[in-house]
Amino acid sequence: MFSRKKIGFLEAYSIGVGGMVGGGIFAVLGLTITLAGGGAPVSFLVAGLIALLTTYSYIKLSLRYPSEGGTIEFIVQAYGNTVFAGWINTLLLVSYIIMLALYAYAFGSYGSALIMGEETEWVEQLLIVLVLSLFVGINLMGAWMTGKSEDIMVFIKLAILIIFSVACFFTIDPAKLSLENWKSPLSIVTGGLIIFLAYEGFELIANTAGDIKDPEKNIPRAFFWSVFSVIVLYVVVALVAVGNLTPEQVVKAKDYVLAIAAEPFFGKTGFIVIAIAAMISTASAINATLYGGGRVSYLIAKYGELPAGFKKKIKNGYEGMIIIGLAAIIFATMFNLENISVAGSFGFLTIFGLVNLANFILHEETNSNRRISFVAFLACLASVVVLVGYNFIHNPSSLVSTLVVVVSSFVFSYLYRFYRDHEPLSEYMDKRLERKEEASKKEQETEA
Repeated sequence: MFSRKKIGFLEAYSIGVGGMVGGGIFAVLGLTITLAGGGAPVSFLVAGLIALLTTYSYIKLSLRYPSEGGTIEFIVQAYGNTVFAGWINTLLLVSYIIMLALYAYAFGSYGSALIMGEETEWVEQLLIVLVLSLFVGINLMGAWMTGKSEDIMVFIKLAILIIFSVACFFTIDPAKLSLENWKSPLSIVTGGLIIFLAYEGFELIANTAGDIKDPEKNIPRAFFWSVFSVIVLYVVVALVAVGNLTPEQVVKAKDYVLAIAAEPFFGKTGFIVIAIAAMISTASAINATLYGGGRVSYLIAKYGELPAGFKKKIKNGYEGMIIIGLAAIIFATMFNLENISVAGSFGFLTIFGLVNLANFILHEETNSNRRISFVAFLACLASVVVLVGYNFIHNPSSLVSTLVVVVSSFVFSYLYRFYRDHEPLSEYMDKRLERKEEASKKEQETEA
């Protein structure tokens, strides 16, 4: 019964914020500070502006093609039912799994530090398994339950982070924010691009487009306000963290740096409260990402790029949610955090660039200003070049993980499609959208 209930602006906004404010700010904030130094707040601003530009394309495409597939529907509408579209959609699913792994890793790191007083591997891995399993179960109950659980968790974590940011302004050391402590402009920009995945969650709103009440009003509001509010939050949190920590502290507690940043003002209580906030935040990000990822896997399976098990219904969710949850457990327990962060950011920058180009191509259908979409496409393309170039020079091993993700996604998609000899019968991924489009065409023919 949950799946038939519509969600409003607050639930859609919460899913967007919940998808963003999770592993990104908690798991890789320390990595960003290490790369950018005192310029870390600028890194978050750079990444946020790219995300904000991209929301224009998502708003227009979501209104024209409201589908539970979200991004994958947009890719198919622009580029057709081709091997290329199948590859990009498979890459999106792998990127979701990477995000889930990062969120679960952050949940385990903060939980272990809270329970044991320090990071303990077996506790981390136990928590990773528990949190992913819990939210797979919640997502199987449908969109309404996912949205309501996001409302609660988003409110709690935003309240804690805002209190933390305001209070810790009083203990900022201005010297730590001085320009002499900033890294090079290239390092600052790259720091933002590596953690671009901290903003990827806004696109999950597109997966809810068919379930949103009054979409013409609520979809644009949900996209814009979720991204804008998260930009402000990230910049302020990064400012407070940089102003309260020494480089040595950042390196030592890189995986749970915000909890350490709270100690100068709040003492040990601050550590506990922020650790709890981190666990709530990463849990809500897992919840929102599973919502989008489960529906992506369902439609990719219908498209013929994944085994049929991904589209099998279980209660009000899909079997694919269970499969990607298990895959995320493997990624979170076996792979290097920095390397999969680069792979995740590369994946989403590439996909967002293609979505911007899709809106450029479909501008007449979506009634869009194609210049905005093209500028956003160029921004994503330039970001990919900078991200790859910087890591090729400074951290080439991270590109190995990226290459493995990109190539394996293509090989899997191509071979699976080839051996199945499967050609989609419809130009739409979502049957509900297809029926709606057919009804609209018949209505226009009748009027004519």
